Amino acid sequence: MTSWDMARLAVICGALLGAARNAPAVSATDYAVRVSATVQTDLPQVRLSWPADPNATGYVLFRKLRDDASWGTARPLASDATNYVDTNVVVGGAYEYRIAKSATSYYGEGYLYSGIESPLVESRGKVVLLVDNTQSASLADELTRLEQDLVGDGWIVMRHDVARMAVDPANTSPTVWAARSNELANVKALITADYNADPANTKAVFVFGHVPVPYAGNLAPDGHIDHVGAWPADGFYGSMNLPWTDSFVDDPLASSPRNRNVPGDGKLDQSYWPYAEVTLAVGRVDMANLPAFPQSETELLRRYLNKEHNFRHKLITAERRGLIDDHLGLSTGEALAAGGWRNFAAFFGATNTVAGDWLTTLSTQSYLWGYGCGGGTYTSCSGVGSTADFAANDPKVIFTMLFGSYFGDWDSQNNLLRAAIATTNHTLTSVWSGRPHWIFHHMGLGETIGFSTRLTQNNTDNYDFNDFAGSVHLGLMGNPTLRMHIVAPPTAFGVTKNGSGGVVLSWSASPEEVIGYHVYRAPTVTGPFTRLNGGLLTSTTYTDPVVSTNVYMVRAVKLEVSGSGSYYNASQGIFQDLAGSFGPPVLNISSVNGGVTLTWPANSPGYHLEATAAFSPANWSSVTNAVQTSDGLNTAVVNFSGSNQFFRLRGP
Repeated sequence: MTSWDMARLAVICGALLGAARNAPAVSATDYAVRVSATVQTDLPQVRLSWPADPNATGYVLFRKLRDDASWGTARPLASDATNYVDTNVVVGGAYEYRIAKSATSYYGEGYLYSGIESPLVESRGKVVLLVDNTQSASLADELTRLEQDLVGDGWIVMRHDVARMAVDPANTSPTVWAARSNELANVKALITADYNADPANTKAVFVFGHVPVPYAGNLAPDGHIDHVGAWPADGFYGSMNLPWTDSFVDDPLASSPRNRNVPGDGKLDQSYWPYAEVTLAVGRVDMANLPAFPQSETELLRRYLNKEHNFRHKLITAERRGLIDDHLGLSTGEALAAGGWRNFAAFFGATNTVAGDWLTTLSTQSYLWGYGCGGGTYTSCSGVGSTADFAANDPKVIFTMLFGSYFGDWDSQNNLLRAAIATTNHTLTSVWSGRPHWIFHHMGLGETIGFSTRLTQNNTDNYDFNDFAGSVHLGLMGNPTLRMHIVAPPTAFGVTKNGSGGVVLSWSASPEEVIGYHVYRAPTVTGPFTRLNGGLLTSTTYTDPVVSTNVYMVRAVKLEVSGSGSYYNASQGIFQDLAGSFGPPVLNISSVNGGVTLTWPANSPGYHLEATAAFSPANWSSVTNAVQTSDGLNTAVVNFSGSNQFFRLRGP
């Protein structure tokens, strides 16, 4: 038995003994040690802090590195402890902490992944992008932009346009069983081939559209006997080693035919994963069968891609704080909302999470994270909201955890979890969190939500191990590559030749207080990109001595500070080449005797040059000077004297 196991046993036994003494009732917040951190580089230290609990009888602290399989030596702390200072740290390091609390009638846990100026992550690995091929043409531009955004965040994209799910999971006829098995196998084979070609770097799977949905198990995590059976199990697509079977579960009694699971029907047997079996982080955006929304499936998918792009580029933002709307409390004998309280403390500190009504609060105030729970149906969470509410409103929250009966089974008509990410401008992810609790605290130091998804799926005892931990029903609605902290990227990226046989790159600064920029080059926009500069650039120009057909990328870098510590964080990359193929064309101006030379990409259909002598009032008129085209650039020379002139490219 490890030191953590022994300490945890002592905490649980203390809670049970306290319960026998009829200790007073507690709230869900008491089951969370709401720990956050501040760090310093001069005499390096990580200072952990959490609110006092007058009922606490003791705390136990553990520390490990992120990827360690078990916790280190237990360090007991006093019952009135509210902080701990770790000086056995270095600048550039990152450390994971776990604090267990005992009390007279309960126990609590808190987690934190803290770092002191932790290093920048530039390459995130490979992501398999599976696109429902019935959506490929209609969303061609948005999908191309998605791929560029993924590349711009350090991913290499392996895209497959695959056949849409053809076999209805509610169809229990033996005539479709083989077809159901085959459509799952076909998709899984593509993922497996990509993984086997580069297992060290293949990290995630993003399922976009109504790609075949795996069903697995014989379970009812919501506790309803009529719901026992196979649930949607996208983790199947991320499981590279488990020998999945369809031979021994025989349960045809679920009230919904979708959940019925019998041998050979194409629905899998396994209800749980063995420890660390899920290899790839999987997330899904699927807007099929949401008739409560007036928009079509295609338009809902387009809307998701638009708001994700806007979030990545900081065109939409949310306040760094958490909202809890808890309508279950301890009524089920569980502290279901505890996962919200402790995760949000690691993100924002213990004081930046509030309890409030979901729809009322989020109609006027923005929150980066929210947790809501209540009695449920497939389409509602009592006290929080319904699919109809999400179709009619636009809650201003980006990342969400929801819990209630039935809707964790997300491949159902007008399902609430999928409806949450179908809203207009904000919500990008949703998960069913409570059975079990989700483990998100690594996102406070820059990890992706896919990392947290996989960690939660693989948890068997390293983190709070409550009901249905390790069950196959755990899944992420949303893009698994998303990160929490966004740096506004630079803009107006221009690439021009100089007179010395090189290429001059220039851009407008990020509007944030960044510490510099990195410049990258690749043969094509799909990458992989290689960084050109050594240390961070503090100017907004860079010269590549070689002229070629390369694509260039520039990213801003910021020292990010959160409730978990500090780390170096990069913006989305923005792209450009000599032909001006990316984004609006950039107008470059250089002075000549008696005037100016203006250049812009020749590949700028619909744009034309205009000038005005003043901004107030502006009187823009077309510049009629002759335009010469050479080497992918338009050039116009404009002579003037005696006054200012302002120029612009006016788009179509």
